[in-house]
Amino acid sequence: MKEINYEKLTSDHYNEVITLWLRTEGVGVGKGDDPDELNFFLNRNEHLSFIAKSDDQIIGTILCGHDGRRGYIYHLAVDKGFRCKGIGKKLVELSVKGLKDAGIGKCHLFVYNDNVNAQVFWSRIGWKERTDLVIMSGDISNKIQK
Repeated sequence: MKEINYEKLTSDHYNEVITLWLRTEGVGVGKGDDPDELNFFLNRNEHLSFIAKSDDQIIGTILCGHDGRRGYIYHLAVDKGFRCKGIGKKLVELSVKGLKDAGIGKCHLFVYNDNVNAQVFWSRIGWKERTDLVIMSGDISNKIQK
């Protein structure tokens, strides 16, 4: 296998990263992933999101942040041709180290119900499914809740 290099994800990587996310099954790309919002997120959560590169091509990413209390992993994607080589696990380790360095002791992540491959991956590296919670979302950008 060719050498894999890991580095901090920056807004300069946007075009390659969004292309990888869009072609990776099970990764949901939404309004929060536009360039301005991603740049804001990365600046607020420095040293938590990373890319993996092979021959100067981005072949893996992790998007991670925290709210001062808990960490959150939003996107972990590894190009199909590079899976099962420890790249995803290494990206997770880098983000988790950053969370620990920031004093964060717990991290959550989001996986679609039908993304079985992701569920298997996360279980294999020691993460546990929470069945005691229901995630609810509200779009607060265009309306005020009364």
